[in-house]
Amino acid sequence: MNEAALRSAAAAAVDPALGAPLGEAVRGVAVEGTTATVYVVLGFPVVGHERALEPVLLEALRTAGWSGEVRARLRAEIVPQAVQGKLKPLPTIKNVIAVASGKGGVGKSTTSANLALALAAQGAKVGLLDADIYGPSQPLMMGLEGRQPTTPDGKSIEPLANYGVEVMSIGFLIDAEQPMVWRGPMVTQALTQLLGETRWGDLDYLVVDMPPGTGDTQLTLAQRVPVAGAIVVTTPQDIALLDARKGLQMFRKVEVPVLGIVENMATHVCSNCGHEEPVFGAGGGERMAAQYGVPLLGSLPLDIRIREQADGGRPTVVAEPEGRLAQAYHAIARRAAARLSTGLASTAFPTLSVSDD
Repeated sequence: MNEAALRSAAAAAVDPALGAPLGEAVRGVAVEGTTATVYVVLGFPVVGHERALEPVLLEALRTAGWSGEVRARLRAEIVPQAVQGKLKPLPTIKNVIAVASGKGGVGKSTTSANLALALAAQGAKVGLLDADIYGPSQPLMMGLEGRQPTTPDGKSIEPLANYGVEVMSIGFLIDAEQPMVWRGPMVTQALTQLLGETRWGDLDYLVVDMPPGTGDTQLTLAQRVPVAGAIVVTTPQDIALLDARKGLQMFRKVEVPVLGIVENMATHVCSNCGHEEPVFGAGGGERMAAQYGVPLLGSLPLDIRIREQADGGRPTVVAEPEGRLAQAYHAIARRAAARLSTGLASTAFPTLSVSDD
C-alpha cells in the first residue's frame, strides 16, 4: 500500500477520546519495512494516549489492506478556546476548566485535584485554584498544608507547586482553624484577587475547584472568570442529581459550555472482599447526561483508598498511578480535554440569556 492510502485509512479511525474520526489530525504516515508510523497532532495532552490509539489505528489500516505493524507518534498542540460573553482568556492561561457541584459532599474537590494531576501527567502545564473559600481543602490534598506562598513585589503571589501542578488557595493565607465569616461580595472579591494576582506560569489548563452550590458567589464567578468549559460532579442519588441539574443550568445561563458530567461514588467497594454495590442507586449520572445532551465523562466508585490518599496529601493519580482508580481519573481528564479541544462544547447549547423573570 502507498502512504497516501494509509493516511486516508488512518484519518477515518475514530479516536477513543475524541469519539470522532481523526481526520486532519493525521499529519502523515511513514512506512519503513513492515512498520507504518502514523503521525498525529491533537489538541489535548497525549502522553500515554498511544496505548488507546494504536489498536484503533491498527484495525483501520488492516481493514484497508495493511498487514504490518502500526505505531503512533503523537504531538499535542493545546490552544485557547472561546470563553463566555465578552470576557477574554487570561494572559498566561490558555483554558480555565471549572469543576462544580450543585451541593457539597459529592467529592468535587477530590475530583478536581485528581483531574489536575491527570492532565499534568499526560503532558500539560496545569494549575489548580481552590475557589472554595469557606472550606479550602486543596492545601491538604495536594500535600502543601502548612506552607505559605511568597510575594516578590508585595502586589502579586507566587503559587505553590507539588506533583507538577501549580496551586493557589485561600487556605495558604489563613490559619487552618480560622472560619471565613464573609458575605458573598467579600468572597467574590477574594477569589477574583486570588485568580488575578497569582503569578501563574504559562498554563495549558487552570482547574478551578468551585464552591459547592449555585448561589450568588457561584453565579458571579461564572460570569467574571473566563471559563472555557465546566465539569459537573454528582453522585447517583436523586437529591444530588437534582442539585447537579441546577449547577448545569447555571453554566448554561451564563453561556459556559459544559464538558460533561462525572458520577462520583457510583458504587461502593468493600475494603474486605472487593464486592461492588450501587448503594446510592445506579445510572443516575448517565440518565442526566442523556437528558441534557452532554457526555458522561466517567464514573468513580466510593473507595476508601481515594479518601485515604487525598487526606494523606497524595491523591490517587500520584499515589497509585498505574492502578484502576487512577486510570479512571486519567480517562475522565482525557475525555474532558479532548471535548474542549474540538470546540464541540462551545456549540453544544443554544445561547440563553439571564433575566429577572
